[in-house]
Amino acid sequence: MNWTLEVVVVPVSDVDRAKAFYADQLGFNVDHDTKIGDGMRIVQLTPPGSGCSIVISKGMSEMAPGSLKGLQLVVADLRKARAELVDRGVDATEIQLYTREGTTRPARDGDDLNNEGFVHFTDPDGNAWAVQQISARD
Repeated sequence: MNWTLEVVVVPVSDVDRAKAFYADQLGFNVDHDTKIGDGMRIVQLTPPGSGCSIVISKGMSEMAPGSLKGLQLVVADLRKARAELVDRGVDATEIQLYTREGTTRPARDGDDLNNEGFVHFTDPDGNAWAVQQISARD
């Protein structure tokens, strides 16, 4: 039996602001924006190429806005992905190398970032994301 993770609820305080961040700045596809009854609105967005979506909604989760930490996106080219984030106005960290020896340092030109290179950013509420380069699996 396959068990697939397909939706993660991201707690936000302002659905319109979060939708603009995820769709316009990150480039996530808006799958649907649905109003359900009085005051309930669900927006589902999917990162390009992903089989897992996020749902943003106010009042759908008991998590406080900004309390979700450790969400992770994977890309084949971290340098290109970081440049795209910065060009779209996302406050992304410099590329960090997390070595197999357990150390962390700023990436240098020529570093192999596969599996070890990361960039971090937060959404407007403070939900924390990481972007990891995986261009080949060990």
